[in-house]
Amino acid sequence: MLAHKTHVRSSLMIGTVIVVLSACGQPTLGQSSKPGGEVPAELERFYHQKLTFGSCEGYATTDADAKTFANDTFKCARLEVPLDYQNPRGRTAQIALLRVPAKGKPSKRIGSLLVNPGGPGFPGTSHAALVATELGEHPITERFDLIGFDPRGVGASTPTLDCFTDAEREADKLVNSLNSGGKDYTDDETRQLYQKCAERSGGEDVLAHVGTRDVVRDMDVLRAVLGDDKLSFIGQSYGTRLGAVYAETFPQNVRAMVLDAALDPTLGTTERRLVLFAGFQRAFNNMAAFCAKSPDCPLGTDPTQAAAVFQQLMQPLIDKPITTADGRKVTYTTAIDGVLAALYSEAGWRAVILGITELKAGRGDTLLFLRNLLSQRRADGSYGNGYESLVAINCLDEERNTPEQETTMTRDVFKVAPFLDTGRPVNARDLCEHWRVKPTLGYPYAQNIKGLPKTLVVSVTRDPATPHTGGISLAKTLGASLLTVEGEQHGVALTGGNACVNDIVADYLIDLKIPADGARCVL
Repeated sequence: MLAHKTHVRSSLMIGTVIVVLSACGQPTLGQSSKPGGEVPAELERFYHQKLTFGSCEGYATTDADAKTFANDTFKCARLEVPLDYQNPRGRTAQIALLRVPAKGKPSKRIGSLLVNPGGPGFPGTSHAALVATELGEHPITERFDLIGFDPRGVGASTPTLDCFTDAEREADKLVNSLNSGGKDYTDDETRQLYQKCAERSGGEDVLAHVGTRDVVRDMDVLRAVLGDDKLSFIGQSYGTRLGAVYAETFPQNVRAMVLDAALDPTLGTTERRLVLFAGFQRAFNNMAAFCAKSPDCPLGTDPTQAAAVFQQLMQPLIDKPITTADGRKVTYTTAIDGVLAALYSEAGWRAVILGITELKAGRGDTLLFLRNLLSQRRADGSYGNGYESLVAINCLDEERNTPEQETTMTRDVFKVAPFLDTGRPVNARDLCEHWRVKPTLGYPYAQNIKGLPKTLVVSVTRDPATPHTGGISLAKTLGASLLTVEGEQHGVALTGGNACVNDIVADYLIDLKIPADGARCVL
């Protein structure tokens, strides 16, 4: 998701514009003139490099991944790419990869299937392992090598985005701009944020080249190096933006593309965030109505009063956090993050209710647990870089706001999502206001693409983070087939355990079979 938040995957239970295709469709730096064909001389060493897959030791970024990656089935490598595609002879970046080899006969192998779980800021290496584990013996795992990649700056890729020490993360120094009333950044703090990110991430040139338009160029290098004339890809949430921008930049190199839990390519930052948080308000309302059926619901038995009751419980944390038995602080930020993490799916409602029940009793263990997962906190107290990556990538992808615009947007967010409104004065700032490079994505994107094969968009009707309207819009934009899924969940393809969805996705990825118009599944 793209509103200064990330989300918990279903296994728990979010300078200058880089050169793109010119209006006349001529190939530019970083593009093949045809699938698997010639590449600019400056990029040949990247497109023709050889990968050496071996042990995944050192690639894990969470405690869970450290155990999972020990599986000998999973093999890892690093792909070298230019840090700046405008200067391919300059500094380079290394993209962490995890491969799960196809289980079927070599003669039946179709090629590689790249997977991305979204964020921005989620590592794709762990997602490939998750997909392989959840699918098990399946036509997709039989026919494709699953390839997970940590986008530049993310996870085990280097240079790695880093803005705060673990102690600063523990103290909630990195918060989002929608915590207005809980914590507002000052002008000096947003300036320090940029400086800290540049210093700890390896320089200002790193921060200038972690946007989506750079990542899709890495994906094309990876496609070629893996030996695939054309790309097969499945992206979820932010991964749908990667897919759409890849399709815009390299339409001639697309074989098949599944885009699940879609971001609307036609909406700018403010409009999309209002839609997003309206979706979270609806999810909160549905959770509260479910809770109200029980007489001991911590939000009461009148769902219309749930938001007010919720903030009455939450607001004291702004001035007086809860201290856990082991001495950790449960702040307002911690609690909000924990609640939002579990609202991504109906399956998380009971965890939200338990967390609020504990909060009412002066405890915060469940909400802290949910926040730990969201923020990639390890058992030793260290943190993954998902939050920092999300901020840095969004600073290149999202539209930049003045303090006045950010304050207005935040007030409007609180109008559509009153369960987040502390009732305190709002003086918000864009965390990216002192970034020295202008945003590079641009809105709308992926418009009027010529020569793109038929793609598949999967959209859940009551997705709280990427509303169904976004899936409809992306399908229309790309001329894609739309698979509508009835349910309340963020993302469902391959990792949602739904046979109807997975069968349709498999038919498309393997045989390029498009579902019938109006195709629907039910969670």
